[in-house]
Amino acid sequence: MNKQPTKGLLSFLAQAIRWNMRGSVGYQLYLGVLMLIMVVGVYAYSVQLNQGLAATGMNNIVSWGLYISNFTFLVGVAAAAVMLILPAYVFRDPHFHRVVIIGEGVAVGALVMCLSFILADLGGPHRAWHLMPVIGVFNWPSSILAWDVLVLNGYLLLNTLVPCYILYCHYNNRKADERKYRPFVFLSIFWAVSIHMVTAFLYQGLPARPFWNNPLMGPRFLASAFAAGPALITLVLAIIQTMTTFKIDPKLFNKLRLIIVVSAVINLLMLFSEIFKEFYTPTHHSLPAVYLFFGLEGHNALVPWIWTSISMNIIATVILALNPGKNNPKVLLPASVLLFVGIWIEKGIGLIVPGLIPSPMGEIVDYSPTWVEISISLGVLALGVFVVTWLIRPAIIIEQRYEEAASPTVREA
Repeated sequence: MNKQPTKGLLSFLAQAIRWNMRGSVGYQLYLGVLMLIMVVGVYAYSVQLNQGLAATGMNNIVSWGLYISNFTFLVGVAAAAVMLILPAYVFRDPHFHRVVIIGEGVAVGALVMCLSFILADLGGPHRAWHLMPVIGVFNWPSSILAWDVLVLNGYLLLNTLVPCYILYCHYNNRKADERKYRPFVFLSIFWAVSIHMVTAFLYQGLPARPFWNNPLMGPRFLASAFAAGPALITLVLAIIQTMTTFKIDPKLFNKLRLIIVVSAVINLLMLFSEIFKEFYTPTHHSLPAVYLFFGLEGHNALVPWIWTSISMNIIATVILALNPGKNNPKVLLPASVLLFVGIWIEKGIGLIVPGLIPSPMGEIVDYSPTWVEISISLGVLALGVFVVTWLIRPAIIIEQRYEEAASPTVREA
């Protein structure tokens, strides 16, 4: 490889912005739609700021709704990047190594959405100062919430700095020095597990909420994350394969399918174990599960959702396990979508709301999100997609140019 003068960091960032601003009419329209959804979300957030959380469907009994549901699910999507990081950097799998930066970009987008949902749930940005060490009353290490703030922001930092360093080196047509980034890779693997376990402990440590007070909560969080996350990454890679010149080896899709299947099967086994515990020897602590699966005293808003979710999980897992299309995208991708949506329902609304119903006083109130909640949630999701797009687009261009410029002897395995 011919040596060239090193380009500065500002040049690197400026070029990345230029690449993201340029594109076809379809690409510009795509960005415009995302911006429009975000603008509607900002307007809805202004309504919430004016009226308070009363503008949402939440109340004194159901105090966590769509925001925390999406937060819980997206923490798992962020953690699932480790399923690419581990084989890419530790086992040096060439198929995973080539796309690991894409997975890390998805993780960063998911973390941005997680933190945005937390901000929305606070009711107003002026309350966020308590989340800042030294400035606010952080209550660390006694507060699990304080731990959650640390692990989420730490994981965001790791998944931003490591790929940026590698891309910056490749942008300058030189190999990244493993001695500089490899220790942080191992740290990010530990951190990926910790962000979801700490989130699980957040619910699991509430003794007044028997639906969450479950020792399987943490392991099942990880199993569902390692199924839904790779399913989403599979979809992202398929879109990249179709819409760009960045081609991906079909063997990678099969490897991702195997990861998804193993994780989805474990997730279902744990789910059925929890169902058995709740209904084989039911007690008054089983009422939240009764409300979720069968309804309680005429309140059955979540019943069709949870059974649809379980059906989607089972159907998608069977399809991905049997692989009838032999990795045919027309079969693999719809099954991945089915699994992703099924876990989103089960791990989102299907986990958060039943934990609050009935209340410790026995009160039962159905929860339904308002247009304000829905609009803010869609705005945050659009923000996440926008971030992922702006991270992945220049990464693909840089990696393609690096591959073309590198000789086989110096190309990274």
